[in-house]
Amino acid sequence: MEPRISLITLGVDDLDRSIRFYRDGLGLPMRDGPEGIAFFETNGTWLSLYTREKLAEDALVDPTGSGFRGFTLAHNVRTEAEVDPVLEQAVAAGATLVKEAQKVFWGGYSGYFRDPDDFLWEVAFNPHMWIG
Repeated sequence: MEPRISLITLGVDDLDRSIRFYRDGLGLPMRDGPEGIAFFETNGTWLSLYTREKLAEDALVDPTGSGFRGFTLAHNVRTEAEVDPVLEQAVAAGATLVKEAQKVFWGGYSGYFRDPDDFLWEVAFNPHMWIG
């Protein structure tokens, strides 16, 4: 297997609400696609939104579940000064601030928000990572 993640699909409760959050609130560029699914092109990976029930049906798994999902998504920025404005933009778009940005043990600066479907996003400046 080649070391690559091509697409991350989030199973969402309300597709229209999630599209508004990611497209209108966060400003991600939405791409054309079939009805019932949304695609956003990001640098190196695509993000897609699909209803939770249909995604679970496609994977042949139970759609129920709650609490911590065992993973987070991350948006790394180029400078420490960029972290807080991105967190503020997410909150203004309807996210919930989970952890205010702060210096962290690994030498960076980061905070977390929860999107309208409770997916955790970290916004981080990592001085040890080149983001291109």
